[in-house]
Amino acid sequence: MMDRTDRHCRYFLRQISRRTLLYTEMVTSMAILHGDKQKLLGFERSEHPLSLQIGGDNPQDLAKCAQIAADFGYDEVNLNVGCPSSRVQNGNFGACLMLQPERVAECIAAMASVTKLPVTVKHRIGVDDVDRYEDLVKFVSIVSQTGCNRFSVHARKAWLQGLSPKENREVPPLRYEDVHRLKQDFPHLSIEINGGFVSLEQAQAQLQVVDAVMIGRAAYDNPYLLAFADSQIYGEDTPPPSRHQIVTAMLPYIDTWVSKGCKLNSITRHMLQLFHGQPGSRIWKRVITEQSVLSGAGVEVVERALNQLRFES
Repeated sequence: MMDRTDRHCRYFLRQISRRTLLYTEMVTSMAILHGDKQKLLGFERSEHPLSLQIGGDNPQDLAKCAQIAADFGYDEVNLNVGCPSSRVQNGNFGACLMLQPERVAECIAAMASVTKLPVTVKHRIGVDDVDRYEDLVKFVSIVSQTGCNRFSVHARKAWLQGLSPKENREVPPLRYEDVHRLKQDFPHLSIEINGGFVSLEQAQAQLQVVDAVMIGRAAYDNPYLLAFADSQIYGEDTPPPSRHQIVTAMLPYIDTWVSKGCKLNSITRHMLQLFHGQPGSRIWKRVITEQSVLSGAGVEVVERALNQLRFES
């Protein structure tokens, strides 16, 4: 979810669901240690619960990052060893680290030693030809010995050479049964499944056999599907917000950030699919897309789009 789940996206998604765990984009340990921490890690308190997703392979550096995450007030620190891009491979982190489970365990142990926050792992079912179920069991066995008890498992393996990150999300076949078996073999661990889920109905079916379900790009492409998560998944009896209520809730936030110099389209780009499949969706996207990039564009663009959508629908 690089370039997607930034703070503006997460604030928007939080207006749709109050209970779902949100993840940041993956931020490298070097960026956290040497970059603008407030810009990289800052968030609104209303974004809780929130997990900071980190990429790196140096235990000492990752431990410092875990401390920083705690200081910022995150609810969880997640080590990403599932990203297959060439950039992260060159830095020896992401999915290639699955080939070094002992190294991952060192990283997790170092992070857990300096914070009381949960330290979790996001990974694939395998990498290249190291993709037998036995290889997955070995990885989880070694890493879980550190005390890590939650594993977010993308049910596809990663091909490190020959496939782009996009192709790695689509070409390797989904093997849900491997994740289900993992939960059976490690009943004391919390196993979260990821990969290919586009509805809450699919998530509910998976929750019969695993502990949690991660929905990524489907929630970005059709964010309103999360509106029913609080009632259907978490059992709350409050009605979901309407799409118009969600937009209205965003207006003060947008106004505040634009007044600080933030470009309107850096916020509204995450809102384009809110009316996915609804009457007036095209006019909503057209007004937002064409007018959010104009000089001086502010909250009035969103209000105009919403008013036109109401008229059209």
